[in-house]
Amino acid sequence: MELPPLTRDQVRRVDQTAIEEYGLPGIALMENAGRGAAERIDQLQPAGEIVILCGPGNNGGDGFVIARHLELLGHSVRILALVDPVKLGGDARINADVASTANIHIRLIENLENLQAGLQNATVLVDAMLGTGARGAPRGLYADAIRQCNQSDALRIAIDIPSGLDCDTGVAHEPTFQADRTLTFVASKVGFKKNNADEIVGVVEVVGIGVPLQLLKQITAW
Repeated sequence: MELPPLTRDQVRRVDQTAIEEYGLPGIALMENAGRGAAERIDQLQPAGEIVILCGPGNNGGDGFVIARHLELLGHSVRILALVDPVKLGGDARINADVASTANIHIRLIENLENLQAGLQNATVLVDAMLGTGARGAPRGLYADAIRQCNQSDALRIAIDIPSGLDCDTGVAHEPTFQADRTLTFVASKVGFKKNNADEIVGVVEVVGIGVPLQLLKQITAW
């Protein structure tokens, strides 16, 4: 069953409605998203080191969940945290704390030098930096991380949306994560078919997060 693509506002409303009207905890939605993405990455059968770049907010939180499930599936995983996990809030902080307690390798990225060191020997790079709510061009360490990833020969996988790509317009800001594959949640995003974004997203696969069909029909008028 293929749902119509979502706008940035619809993505926000899906989560908000699931939590506030249907009583689905945000932590459960994040768990479903991260586990589903991890299982899909595992099906690609990557060998070697999987490096997950985690930013702020729920996209970064998804990355911490993905790391935990990939480790359970037998993969070697390390996390590059572009924001100090202790500064995260909500569900993202909970999953960062779980990953830390579980002794999953987490490296705090503070400059270009330790970013480059953290990316060494990666065979898969997972972009969990900036989600659908991000607007404008990535800056600072996020821009550095995207550029370094794009120069790598590793398989590049974006979570929900490539960092730097606008969810609604499909504009690829400078820089934008160049994905070989995008694992997007609930449904595709409207921007994926605009402004040649298909050259950025690579192969798009939709990962369900357990949101009721009735809710999705309510939000999308599908």
